[in-house]
Amino acid sequence: MLSITFGYSAQAFAAAPDAPADQTEVDVVIVTGTRQTGLRVIDSPAPVQVVDTSTLERTGAVDLRLGLANLVPSFNAQAFGGDTANLTLSARLRGLSPNQALVLVNGKRRHTTGNLAVLSGVYQGAAAADLGFIPMAGIGRIEVLTDGAAAQYGTDAIAGVVNIILKKNPSGGSISATGGEYFDGGGKTAGGSVNIGMAPTETSYLNITVESKYHGFSNRGLPDQRVFNPASPSYSAANNAVESLIPGYPNLNLISGDAEYRLNNLAFNAGVELPADFEVYSFGTLGHKDASAYENYRRYNRIQGKMGAADRPFPLGFSPRERIIEDDYALTLGVSGKIAGWDMDLSSTYGKDDIEVRVEDSANASLYTDTSTTTTKGFTPTSFHAGSWRTTQWTNNLDLRRGFDVGFSAPLDVAVGYEQRRDTYRIGQGDAASTYKEGSQSYPGFQKTDAGGHSRTSWALYGDVAATPVEAWKIDAAVRYEKFSDFGDTTVAKLTSRYDFSEMFAIRGTVSTGFRAPTLAESFYSATNVSPTSAFVQLAPNSPAARLLGIDALKPEKSKNYSLGIVAHPIEKMTATIDVYQINLKDRIFGSSSVYGLRNGVVVNSNVNAAIAANGNVLDSTVASTGINIFSNGLDTRTRGLDFVVSYPTDLGDYGRIDWTLSGNVNKTKITKVKAAPTALATTSTAFPSGQVLFAGNAASLLEKAAPKYKVGLNGLYTFGKLSLSLTETFYGKASALSDPGTGPLLNTVASAAAITDVELSYKFPKGVTAAIGANNAFNKYPDKFTSAFQTACIASGGGCVTQYPSFSPYGINGGYYYGRLSYAF
Repeated sequence: MLSITFGYSAQAFAAAPDAPADQTEVDVVIVTGTRQTGLRVIDSPAPVQVVDTSTLERTGAVDLRLGLANLVPSFNAQAFGGDTANLTLSARLRGLSPNQALVLVNGKRRHTTGNLAVLSGVYQGAAAADLGFIPMAGIGRIEVLTDGAAAQYGTDAIAGVVNIILKKNPSGGSISATGGEYFDGGGKTAGGSVNIGMAPTETSYLNITVESKYHGFSNRGLPDQRVFNPASPSYSAANNAVESLIPGYPNLNLISGDAEYRLNNLAFNAGVELPADFEVYSFGTLGHKDASAYENYRRYNRIQGKMGAADRPFPLGFSPRERIIEDDYALTLGVSGKIAGWDMDLSSTYGKDDIEVRVEDSANASLYTDTSTTTTKGFTPTSFHAGSWRTTQWTNNLDLRRGFDVGFSAPLDVAVGYEQRRDTYRIGQGDAASTYKEGSQSYPGFQKTDAGGHSRTSWALYGDVAATPVEAWKIDAAVRYEKFSDFGDTTVAKLTSRYDFSEMFAIRGTVSTGFRAPTLAESFYSATNVSPTSAFVQLAPNSPAARLLGIDALKPEKSKNYSLGIVAHPIEKMTATIDVYQINLKDRIFGSSSVYGLRNGVVVNSNVNAAIAANGNVLDSTVASTGINIFSNGLDTRTRGLDFVVSYPTDLGDYGRIDWTLSGNVNKTKITKVKAAPTALATTSTAFPSGQVLFAGNAASLLEKAAPKYKVGLNGLYTFGKLSLSLTETFYGKASALSDPGTGPLLNTVASAAAITDVELSYKFPKGVTAAIGANNAFNKYPDKFTSAFQTACIASGGGCVTQYPSFSPYGINGGYYYGRLSYAF
């Protein structure tokens, strides 16, 4: 898995205190993207954005992903996911995969989730760090490096780095509570947190945060076409006579909406000074989450026994829920200090994500039928243990840094380090009832052939030299050698430079290379994904069954990253940064399109059916379409973009102050090469006269067009005494993708350009109490709906066709959200 600790210790090398409330972002001393100490954001040779706790609070988000997405233009959060991906939503930088960005906590690599995003979409394949397990109230600030940094922090830091720096205040604290709901109902949200800083001794600090959050279901789906629409092949008058009596008819399918979750977190950050300028430090998090999401409605006659109609369980049909019960924790212990003039940091980090996968309010149709007789009812559980996922990471680091006076304008900073890591990934088998024949409805349990444990070890050496030959010129060069137990070795490098022509203008640029080993989940995940009309096997690319189709095991991605930018002060108090970049990826890992063995009841490729059988999967005999999905090194891509940030304060004298920020990202990905499909997929049929490919038009469109072409945010923060008003207008460019309606050709789906308004009003009462009210998407904007042509084709396929908004909408499918917040600082 993506679990490496590289670089520096935020504790030892740049243990900057939490930024004062009146300190501007450009004046904050950063520790990300540089080995030099005391470097401010405004002086950085690499693009870094800093977000503090108060700014995060003003977004109104209780989810760290959403808060960052509101503030960092090149950071985009997933709004909706399919199946269990809806239970662990992800985020990405600069339009690349979530797997291609690193998350650090206090400069240490954060372990990843065990929940792999499998179904198609722009976040397919995501198995990154779950930001939901880091309580927002415990965060001092976040530094987002939007630059290739593989040589500095780990060979897969291709898109950038998110470094979350925890509070270390030895006194004071805060208590906060918030609640909200969507304008059109659903998504009820409540959260509470307590942060306390203390000094157990004169030479130590301990900062503790506890947090509890709840988010409820939402539903933005259409009525289920199968139960009421005569145009659907799945409709029948006899079924309608029963189903029309069901409460909620015809809105019986609740799959199109938010999952429900309950989440409890704890975080701590501690340190104690020792003699001779040494410090022992430790920090960690502990979280527990219980989340579930509705799946497609199963009709009243889906489960039948041999006694006839009187024998049916779930006489009104049922809505299965996929559920995860998750325990996540991380712990770092280290010592820092000076040895022979060198800043030293020795640390060990262990992280674990343990998930039980369950299916609730469901049944196994074959088990019930096979255990029934003409005189006795059959048996099926309604709650299943479908299996489990577990990821672990254990990392040990030794980092050294020293400044040398060589006659330059500033000391020559030299950093070297060693890192050793072990990652594991395990899939646990489902219970017998969940795996019998086609398995539990909506989510079959993991078969014996799916289950198993996998591991990887690696070690790395790095060196970094940061020089300032003259006051106006900074140079930073880094190189990293890393060796993996399963992919051999690699060397990556980075060269960054900045030149200040004057106090008003500077130019900066970077050239770097990267190397991302596939996550263990991408390589070995195997499962069956089902709907009422289809069943597809997610085939592990490292499996023997994949070899039968001529699909190779995954290999690492390689990248080249180029960026060029300017830092300007065109007028007094204004700061502007503009950075253009290009990221070339070779052998990029991406999820395939659906590769059919059976489509609408007709065999289209017997090789696919043979591979499914060889993998040990038994599929539901009642579905009309079956096939596989698989991850593969199928593409080369080129991503080009531009980031800009402009900040300017307006002093209104006796009437307060407005802090303006204009920020944006323009991004475009182009597929430059597609690997030819294996010959085993070339079998032709009337449905696929030219054979099938791994990357059809819909898969390509998800990479090239499903992200908005641009995202621009204008924020004004007005403060007047104890009153503050934050207003943000975010402009999203057009996004589109080819979608499969279930029958007929792929059809284009569009999310048109949109402007989204967020607003918050807050007032500071006496004795540290602050109250705030606000709204995200204040004008209740929804994305475009699927076209009537898409809906017609979907209905003709016999599906439920309840989805009306594209899941790739950058601002979600739920409309506006309003909230209130009350906090007390002490």
